[in-house]
Amino acid sequence: MLKQIAYDTSLTSIMLVTNKLENLPTGGRAMLCKLNHDALEDLYGESLVLFEPTRSRLQGLTSIVNAFRGRIDGLDNAVIAEALQTILAKKVGKVFVDGSNLGEFVKIVKQRLPGVEICTFFHNVEARFFWGSLRQTKTLHAFAVLIVNYLAERKSVRYSDKLICLSERDSRLIHRLYGHSATHVSPMALKDKPPEGNAPSHVAQGEKFALFVGGGFYANRVGITWFVKHVAPRIRIKTLIVGWGFEELKDELELDGKVEVIGAVDSLAQWYQGAHFVIAPIFDGSGMKTKVAEALMFGKKIVGTSEAFSGYEGVADLAGWECATADDFVAAIECAQNQSLKSFDPELRALYEEKYSFTAARERLALILGDKLLR
Repeated sequence: MLKQIAYDTSLTSIMLVTNKLENLPTGGRAMLCKLNHDALEDLYGESLVLFEPTRSRLQGLTSIVNAFRGRIDGLDNAVIAEALQTILAKKVGKVFVDGSNLGEFVKIVKQRLPGVEICTFFHNVEARFFWGSLRQTKTLHAFAVLIVNYLAERKSVRYSDKLICLSERDSRLIHRLYGHSATHVSPMALKDKPPEGNAPSHVAQGEKFALFVGGGFYANRVGITWFVKHVAPRIRIKTLIVGWGFEELKDELELDGKVEVIGAVDSLAQWYQGAHFVIAPIFDGSGMKTKVAEALMFGKKIVGTSEAFSGYEGVADLAGWECATADDFVAAIECAQNQSLKSFDPELRALYEEKYSFTAARERLALILGDKLLR
């Protein structure tokens, strides 16, 4: 047991421990990290202390051994010592850890400064996410990553005072894996994106298309590959695939007149605005899918799986069509094509504003943290 440090537990400053923030994040996790930061900054102002461990690649046997001890994602003895010194110097009373993979940090802070309240935010259940990745790649490296993240996440659950996850499903899974449910559920949220007037240059004026958006990680690759093989040849609308990493799969995924791979783009706004509807053929994963909240933000219907709508169950019937099989997707897409879907549905936009917007997330964090806020 590490030696405890005498400390005034009545302090109201808060430290945010997070991955290096991006000014213009693109991936779902990076966007949510930035939103959490901005919400906390809005709530606490100058009383927010930002601490960003710098990620580094594991090199050498010592680094690998340290990874199994929880020294991952930028954590090492020097970084943890610096964080402890910052907590003391800045008179921090609460620590908001943005990621359940930082469990070793959570453990040491709680052991050294037991009076500091620690709130850990789960972007997904890391052990479940990396289990899915292992099932796809089946390599020793993938197995090691799974074990390392499981051990780290277990520490987050054990030593945190508050656990925030995105959905009730994730809370149940946390309980099943680690014996404790989340203390709070705060769904996916996104900063609003301004509309753009220009239609995508890849699309003929007035041409309808179905839109798939996502980064090239395993669940997106598997899902859209399945869709291209089993659904796209049977529907009467072109599918556009937008997202980083899919450029590499252009030859594999494109079907003449049926599927076009766009890949990475500077802005998603014009693609969402131009889409007739959004597809989300996702069969594996954890957390909540960013693409569903984005579609609601732009007032678009979604044709997706139960996995895609996980966490959105309360709005799924209004948001679109839930599908389990290729036949379901074909029927739902036929239905969507036959309906006069609005290019912008204000009811869907209202769902975004009520549940998945920056304002909604800010209010939830204020309630969860329970402070008399300084701003």
